[in-house]
Amino acid sequence: MRRYLIAGNWKMNTTREEGTELAKAIAAGSSNATATVDVLICPPFPYLIPINEAVAGTKVQVGAQNCHFEASGAFTGETSLEMLTDVGASSVILGHSERRHVFGETDADINQKVLKTLEKGLQAVLCVGELLEEEENGLTKTVLDRQMEGGLKDVSAEAMANVVIAYEPVWAIGTGKTATPEQAESAHDHLRKWLESRYSADVANATRILYGGSVKPNNAEDLLSQPNVDGALVGGASLTSENFLPIIEAGVKVSS
Repeated sequence: MRRYLIAGNWKMNTTREEGTELAKAIAAGSSNATATVDVLICPPFPYLIPINEAVAGTKVQVGAQNCHFEASGAFTGETSLEMLTDVGASSVILGHSERRHVFGETDADINQKVLKTLEKGLQAVLCVGELLEEEENGLTKTVLDRQMEGGLKDVSAEAMANVVIAYEPVWAIGTGKTATPEQAESAHDHLRKWLESRYSADVANATRILYGGSVKPNNAEDLLSQPNVDGALVGGASLTSENFLPIIEAGVKVSS
């Protein structure tokens, strides 16, 4: 059985003090849960060191929200994977819809980051998902296929052991709208079948596929109960322990 992963994407939120207190509260509140599910928090770049220190000695993992694929150089404002490993990040969120649609990242850009992330031994959390107009025009599967093919180009079956897929319908991110459990399961089932056709049944069965898009305490259990939903990538609800911890507990409940 695939082990659930509950990940929090803090985006461009919190101060150092707020983030440190939040991390400590999550670590304390999930101390029993981490025996059953994996917990990952991804703070803003400036707070990776203090957040890592705040959860030291616990099983809460700390990741980054993005990276650059070059090791170093004249790339003002960017952060390399060498820097991320140096400050203790274990995972990187890549291809988030905000990176795609706000900052113009292409599948080719994202693929370079995925390959370098895996090369450095970090876990790559590859986000895929369709826009509202694409969903309304029945293009969800076409979009997912394109993003998977582009993002995972040249990623070997062996390297897939360190890849997590996060399905995030863009129309459900930060909007309060959530895909129904049936919609989420349909997309996740399609993604798993894509992995089977592209790689193998073993890779497809082993790869965790998270759902992201307005996940909250009141819908987490229904979403996580779906056969092909292996966790959640949580945005707004990850910014308070009062909302994030119940989602972690939902993962524990469903996996027991």
